[in-house]
Amino acid sequence: MRASPGGRHAGRMRPPLGPRRRAAWILTFVLLAVTGAAAVPAEAAVPISVATARSTQDGSSATVRGYVVGQPTSSTTVVTSSFPNDYALALADAPGTTDTSRMVYVQVPSAFRSAWGLRSNPGLMGRQIDVTGTLAAYFSRPGLTSSTAFAFAGGSDPANPPPSGGSGEYDSTYYASAIGKTGSALESSLHTIISSGVTKLSYDAVWNALKVTDRDPANASRVICLYSGFSLPASDNGGGADQWNREHVWAKSHGDFGTATGPGTDLHHLRPEDVTVNSARGNLDFDEGGSQNAEAPGNFADADSWEPRDAVKGDVARMIFYMSVRYEGGDGWPDLEVNDLVGNGTTPHIGRLSVLLRWNAEDPPSAFEMRRNDVIYTDYQHNRNPFVDHPEWAEAIW
Repeated sequence: MRASPGGRHAGRMRPPLGPRRRAAWILTFVLLAVTGAAAVPAEAAVPISVATARSTQDGSSATVRGYVVGQPTSSTTVVTSSFPNDYALALADAPGTTDTSRMVYVQVPSAFRSAWGLRSNPGLMGRQIDVTGTLAAYFSRPGLTSSTAFAFAGGSDPANPPPSGGSGEYDSTYYASAIGKTGSALESSLHTIISSGVTKLSYDAVWNALKVTDRDPANASRVICLYSGFSLPASDNGGGADQWNREHVWAKSHGDFGTATGPGTDLHHLRPEDVTVNSARGNLDFDEGGSQNAEAPGNFADADSWEPRDAVKGDVARMIFYMSVRYEGGDGWPDLEVNDLVGNGTTPHIGRLSVLLRWNAEDPPSAFEMRRNDVIYTDYQHNRNPFVDHPEWAEAIW
């Protein structure tokens, strides 16, 4: 098995304590000797720099101090204006930094987005803040995930405290009945929401829909293929070796639902893909490892699994989570369930859940993925993929 992209670097040596930290520890021991009372080491409260956070991606908890320099929307892109959402921040040790190799990407959980997300608070740009979280990959780059505290450097701002509840554009409307729930209750609520008022497409209609949902942002006459990343002419769809066709991310043989109107035509898991790359993926489950695909470098396969390129690992995970929640067996279609196995064959299951959950965390929704969700909602099916809007709901359910 190959090492996970952006994985944790266990065993990396921590930098030696500086004079301030040594003094803090000495003071702690003096207090213990004099009073006999337990004390929390002062080091725990000392923020580390972005550079230190980048070199210590070992899954430990830390408070990182840095300047807000933008919002990551992919592993290589950080935007500094027209922020698409409140999901993420990029921090650097100096304001105005544009080199992504000097940044740490910060996950902003839903409970903090209204106060600390850049779409809602563009004035955060250039401010120095402290964020407490887990030193682990985010967008497959050095990151700070599962953040538990945000504050302006030197103390929190009483006029702008972190919120206590969830936030999101559709939380008070579309997702109102799901907010605050977890586990099976959340899954049941989301199933009802995303299964209501849905417009179903025929399999032929999917061709034209994908030409819009997966439009190349740089050229509206082309589409972006999921696994390969190829930009192909939108009009060049079909079954030829150099054309693109309709990839079923939840392989239609896993449940044997075919291409009849229903799960087989659901745009939330159908994506354009080069015909031969699509054939190479076949109906494999998702996992890591194997041999690299010659036509689509960055994708790997072995006898029972397919590993997509880093930039779309989270996309794949969120599509699988959507299908597992959307189709529960009560509408004449199979009960689709994500599990922690590979080699699921024709059973209505796809794995590997533990890997998909990690991909969801490491590769959060991109601007392309969020636009796609919006277009499907407004122009085609009139339902949303809740895991694009709230990636954290995957961990809350599974």
